[in-house]
Order: sequence, then structure tokens, then C-alpha cells
Amino acid sequence: MSEFQRNLEKYAELAIKVGVNIQKGQILVVNATIDAAEFVRHVVKSAYKAGADNVVVNWTDDVVSRTKYELAPDHAFTTYPVWRAKEMEDFVDQGAAFMAIVSSSPDLLKGVNPERISNFQKAAGTALAKYRQAAQSDKVSWTVIAAPSPEWARKVFPDAPSDQQVSLLWDAIFKAVRVDTENPVEAWKKHDETLHEKVNYLNEKRYQKLHYTAPGTDLTIELPHNHLWVGAGSINEKGFEFMANMPTEEVFTVPHRDGVNGTVASTKPLSYGGNIIDRFSITFENGRIVDYKAEEGEEFLKRLVETDEGSHYLGEVALVPFNSPISQSDVLFYNTLFDENASNHLAIGSAYAFCIEGGKKMSAEELKENGLNDSITHVDFMIGSQDMDIDGIKADGTSEPVFRKGNWAF
Repeated sequence: MSEFQRNLEKYAELAIKVGVNIQKGQILVVNATIDAAEFVRHVVKSAYKAGADNVVVNWTDDVVSRTKYELAPDHAFTTYPVWRAKEMEDFVDQGAAFMAIVSSSPDLLKGVNPERISNFQKAAGTALAKYRQAAQSDKVSWTVIAAPSPEWARKVFPDAPSDQQVSLLWDAIFKAVRVDTENPVEAWKKHDETLHEKVNYLNEKRYQKLHYTAPGTDLTIELPHNHLWVGAGSINEKGFEFMANMPTEEVFTVPHRDGVNGTVASTKPLSYGGNIIDRFSITFENGRIVDYKAEEGEEFLKRLVETDEGSHYLGEVALVPFNSPISQSDVLFYNTLFDENASNHLAIGSAYAFCIEGGKKMSAEELKENGLNDSITHVDFMIGSQDMDIDGIKADGTSEPVFRKGNWAF
């Protein structure tokens, strides 16, 4: 067996044992593109070996998706199949685990009418609201991982020979998710423990606000009084641990919906809706986005912000040091799963219920009363750099360094 095949097996085992942490008798639902077919077969094998009762694979094809956006009638993008949404809800009720394997090119829908993309995202977001709520409250186990496609690899390594681009991206992914270590499962357990040292420190501090300063950025974010910092592993309603994102280098919490003020500048491109948004800034007043501009992809930024009322507010605050492994790799992935783990970031849209005390059991109204935002979307964008300072402001107004020059200050 080649080293590459061994790494594929290790990666699949990691995704099953640490990512979704499949349990005996559990259903696994996998969403993937056909570019990831070889890896998906390894995932399916690992899932059954671990005791999965059934593995359901939902395939998509980027060429077919692009063709639909180019040739289908406009009304095809204003609805989402009811049966598919009901299927996801039924899987949630059965206690299934969910795995998304992302592979698509960040330029997949470049040149497509933005209204079509926006309409479909709204339709899908609305139809899948119950499933999203289950995932964001940790009712179910879920994970997002990646596998290369030729188009994505070409975007990341444009100067490499075409026959080496996919291999280079596989190598970068293996390194980012620690598959290149002797025992990736043990490596992730240690990584989880390291992140929780930061989580515990921040939860003890109970900062009332965070103040960000960097070139183009002067932003203050108020935190709910009962906020919780979390990182790496999560726990579903049955008490089983899982890893929602692989890789992950972040610790994160929720902002108070109405407590964000100032301007923040992006530091990495955002791949959104099959297009790139780059070199943009966003201004907030009392939590709400009141202005934005982008040198590239401003129309897509506009449509993101205008998805619904909740997309005018933030739902996540995440801290990632500049010296994190992905940042130091100097690879720009053009994929949020990776790029957000190389940079401090924020998220437009819905908040995670598990980021406040007792949030997993709160109703939508109770979450709102506690300052959490609600939206049919959740999109991370990167703001960190080696020039960023962050101060934690206590209830008495005193401040302490949290980040200095892009890295932890404690």
C-alpha cells in the first residue's frame, strides 16, 4: 500500500472516530461531490467498521451544479425540495451523524447571475432551518472536512505543474488535519486539551467586551453576560464528543447581537457562493451592519448581508493565533474551513446556542432574549493578522491584553 493510500485510510478513520465519533447502530449521512469519491469510499468503510448501522451518501457534481445555474429557469432557484429537508429532519430525529466533505472550486459559480445564487441560498437556508438549529445546538454530531478537486487545487497551487496540484493539496490537507502524525487520533486528543486551556482561561475572565485594533480595524464587541468560550470538541445531546470542523485551531463564543460597534477589515479572501469576496470592510452600529465595501465581489457581499434581517448582525467571535500551523504553512486555501483556522475571524448570521450557559435547552425566543442572533445563514470571514491587538474589557472598565501582534498575550 502506498503512503498516500495509508494517509487516506488514516484520514477516514480520523473523520469517523474523532470527527463524528460514530456509535454502534448509528446512521451516518455524508454529503460530498463526486471529486471526493475515492475518499468517500474509505469513509464508508471506516464507518461500517466502527459499527454504523447505515451510511447514506448524497452526491453532487460541480459540473451539473454549474450547468443548472447557467441554463435552468429563474424559478428553479426560489424553491428547495421539501422531501430533502424532511429527510434531514428525519435523520436528526433518528440520531444520525452528519459529515460534509467539501471539494468545490472557490470559483465554481464565477460569472453566474448573483440573484440566482442568492435566491437559492435563501430557499435552502429557510427549508433547512430545523436541521441547522439541531446542528447549532449540538443536538446531533456533525463534522465538516475536505478533499481536493482539480479545480480547487489549481486555484491554491496555480504555479505548480498541473499533474502535481491535487497531490500538493492533499499533502496540505493531511498536514492541516494532523494525518501526517503517527497517531492522528491521539494527536487530536492532545490538540483538544491545548485549546481548552485557552477556553478555561477566557471563561474564568468573563470579559464584558473585546476591543480589536489593526490596520483598517477598530472594533468593539460586547459579549453576553452568560457567554461561554468553546473550542475544538463538542458534545451532542446524548453525551458523545465530536469535532465539528477538521481542521480547527479556534476558540470561539457569541457576540451580543446589539453590542458590536466600529469597523473591521478583512485579511483573507472569502469564498462565498462559488465566488470570491476580497479586500473588504464592514462597519457596525449597535450590532447592525450599516456600511460595507469590497474591492472584489462587492455584489456578493451585498447579497450576503441582505440574506435576511439576521444577516445584518454577527453570530460568532473566534480567536486564532497568527502562529497557528495553517497560518505558518503560508498556504492560502481559498476555503473558509482552512483559512478561518489561520486567522481571527467573525461570522455574519446565526449564533451557536451552546455558546451561552444553558443555551442548548433554550427556545429561539429565550436565545434572542439573551442577546443571540438568528439567521438562515452563517458565514465566517477572516480579520486576523500579525498586526492585530485585542484587549479584554472587564465589567469595571479595566482592560487586559488578550492578543498582541496577532498571538495570544497569555
